[in-house]
Amino acid sequence: MSDSRGPGVRFPPPTLFVVGFLAGFLLDRRVTRLPLLRMGEPLAAQLQFVALGLCAAGLAVAGWGMLTFLRARTAIIPDRPASRLVVSGPYRFSRNPMYVGLTSLYVGLSVLSDSWWPLVFLPVVLAALWFLVIRREERYLAAAFGEEYAAYRQRVRRWL
Repeated sequence: MSDSRGPGVRFPPPTLFVVGFLAGFLLDRRVTRLPLLRMGEPLAAQLQFVALGLCAAGLAVAGWGMLTFLRARTAIIPDRPASRLVVSGPYRFSRNPMYVGLTSLYVGLSVLSDSWWPLVFLPVVLAALWFLVIRREERYLAAAFGEEYAAYRQRVRRWL
């Protein structure tokens, strides 16, 4: 049984990742001569496969999370109420697999774009995600699903 109000998040959470990445990427294009914040060609070439792996893993995990929500027929975007608590698929390992996947994608894209600046913004993105989204989602789920959510929180970590 779910609460009919939803978590009260009024924007799609991936927006935080897009804004943070773009801010870092644009800053990188303006401030290109800071050697500690530029990877340089040799390092970027060595990390390219790792970055592609991070991007692929991120897309796979986030996509698996979305597909699991679709199969459960519950809201993906947290401006709507959940019809059920999803604890299968990637939600067996993380309470926030979509956010884990987006974080992995974000890091991989930073490396592929040869830019450290988005990584400088990543802690801000994750803090904003925590304060603006995750706290609301967790309060909502606790109110909507009570003991079922409390037991789930005891079994499964927030991130990994």
